Amino acid sequence: MDGERLHNIKAASIAGKEAYSFKNKKVSVLNKVMPYLLFLCAAVSILTTIGIVYTLISETYQFFVKIPFIDFITGTKWSPLIEPKSFGILPLLSGTLMITFIACIVALPIGLASAIYLSEYATARVRKIVKPILEVLAGVPTIVYGYFALTFITPIIRGINPDISVFNALSAGIAVGIMTIPMVSSLSEDAMSAVPRSLRDGAYALGATKLEVALRIVVPAALSGIVASFVLAFSRAIGETMIVTVAAGATPKLTANPLESIQTMTAYIVQVSLGDTPHGSVEYGTIFAVGITLFVITLLLNIFAQFMAKRFREEY
Repeated sequence: MDGERLHNIKAASIAGKEAYSFKNKKVSVLNKVMPYLLFLCAAVSILTTIGIVYTLISETYQFFVKIPFIDFITGTKWSPLIEPKSFGILPLLSGTLMITFIACIVALPIGLASAIYLSEYATARVRKIVKPILEVLAGVPTIVYGYFALTFITPIIRGINPDISVFNALSAGIAVGIMTIPMVSSLSEDAMSAVPRSLRDGAYALGATKLEVALRIVVPAALSGIVASFVLAFSRAIGETMIVTVAAGATPKLTANPLESIQTMTAYIVQVSLGDTPHGSVEYGTIFAVGITLFVITLLLNIFAQFMAKRFREEY
């Protein structure tokens, strides 16, 4: 009986050692493979960026072989699809910046005011309810915002001035601004919430009011995050496509009047990308020339956002 028990103990011990050895081998293989797998996942984004940049540069180079670069960046007329053809990007650039400027006028003050309320005035219960509701705006498809601008905002504006065009930059800019409010408010509120409570308590101890604490203590302390949210919202407004395609019209015009129909760079790309333009033609190359212009502007804005975040960053 004792011999049989001893045999069973030895057999169990051998089985345990084999299982432990197999587990160790499995963990060892996993530890060797996992770094390569993680590196591959990280490399996907880098390779994708390289592919995008290469495509833009190669196609844009073919375009500028046929069209002088100086004419492209200084021309005041854009009509690459009809005769006489002109390839000056300034009308598209001015339309894009006009939409962005109007959007920022709407989004920045409202978003910052919302962030101050959520951070300094709202109770924890109200914040848990209001902030998700506000962020729902970010989940609304942009095409819905476009039709909202066309069927709701534009009739209100035309009720004030009936001579305004149905498609105009003002209604499109307001809709883009409404769309970017959640980005400004959410990022700014996160930055304000990260400000230590001790700074607020110190200001209250000196007799400051809640508004003074919010504007003179919390906002300056969270300035890096607030500025970063502003620049990111600016970048988001520049790259908006469907709202301006639906509500702003398709008239590339160098104008400072927001009540007229204009065309942005993204809206032009949508117009030409419908499949009617022959591949390899000059008209087809304008897509990439406009695209790389938009890419460069957005890249510079992101670099500026990082610089501003580092420049005004406060560490506690």
